[in-house]
Amino acid sequence: MNDVRLGVLRCGAAAMLFGASAPAASRLTGDLHAVVLAGLLYVGAAIAVAPVVVRHRPTAPALRADAAALATAVVLGGAVGPVFLTAGLGAVDAATASLLLNLELVFTTLVAAVFFDEHLGRRVVSGTVLVLAASVMVGWRGAPDVRWGAVLIAAACLCWAVDNGVTASIDRLAPSHITFAKGVVAGSTNLVIGLVIAGAPPVGAALAALAVGALGYGASITLWVSGARQLGAARGQLVFATAPFVGVLVAWTAFGEPVRSIAVVAALVAAGGVALVLRSEHAHEHAHEPLEHVHDHAHDDGHHDHVHDPPVSGRHVHPHIHAAMMHAHPHVPDLHHRHAHAHDHDHDHDHDHDHDHDHDHDHDHDHDHDHDH
Repeated sequence: MNDVRLGVLRCGAAAMLFGASAPAASRLTGDLHAVVLAGLLYVGAAIAVAPVVVRHRPTAPALRADAAALATAVVLGGAVGPVFLTAGLGAVDAATASLLLNLELVFTTLVAAVFFDEHLGRRVVSGTVLVLAASVMVGWRGAPDVRWGAVLIAAACLCWAVDNGVTASIDRLAPSHITFAKGVVAGSTNLVIGLVIAGAPPVGAALAALAVGALGYGASITLWVSGARQLGAARGQLVFATAPFVGVLVAWTAFGEPVRSIAVVAALVAAGGVALVLRSEHAHEHAHEPLEHVHDHAHDDGHHDHVHDPPVSGRHVHPHIHAAMMHAHPHVPDLHHRHAHAHDHDHDHDHDHDHDHDHDHDHDHDHDHDHDH
């Protein structure tokens, strides 16, 4: 099996696990307090990524350099956001919750544009409007409890959007390191608070929540990172963007939720919006300042022309230096393209994502966003 096909399979498996986690967690809301469930999900994620973290431990200088961004990610992405999510899951059906999770992508894009000066073109704006419309279609209906649940899930997506924005600047810590920190610090804190509030949970439900977290938030990250190394982060993001729709299918098939026509229409509208946001490359002449950092990369992307002795092929990780450069090509606001745009003209470029722009994937999330929640 070639690397590209294996990369698609791994990113696809990551999307399936992450997508299924929302409907799976929603089945546990009747047995577990929202704060307990949020804590168990992230403790489970930390358990899943612990072997990777042990093999590739973060350095003390990396932790010090990225302490502020990591703290923000832990508080918003690991503590506050998950509680909003689990509280919302108790008020809406699993299919609706899964569709609402598309808001994370558009919120991440908007946060990056407003607070991090990233380019916001016509396609991104159009895609954002479509996803918001789809979210209103499924979330702003029926009883007030349903609306409140939708607001809570939207708040979770906003927390993760800020998480993605700050962790996009982290190039010394891997997504597994960030997820482990969220589980150990935020997950355990939520769990203790939840136990004080609600008492000890049923053992079976607690173990199930740990398993959902380990698979949906832990294993999915490991699979995505390994798959994106083979497929390229931009195309890996395209595959992973199917996760909310996987959740809808799981809710309808595995959990037997009724298929409502409004949800089908909303899913199609949201899919169109996500596609527009993901195809938001733009092209113009831009400058790269001298830079030294560490991240996964290859030498065929026009940005990594340093030499190795002996020669190295394929994707690899090591500290490297970028010389100053001026050039023009289609790009997205990734790790190497966080320049300002003097005029907010629409530079959206009708170009397939066939360029493996390097991203340091939080979400990922991880503007590939490191998917570390």
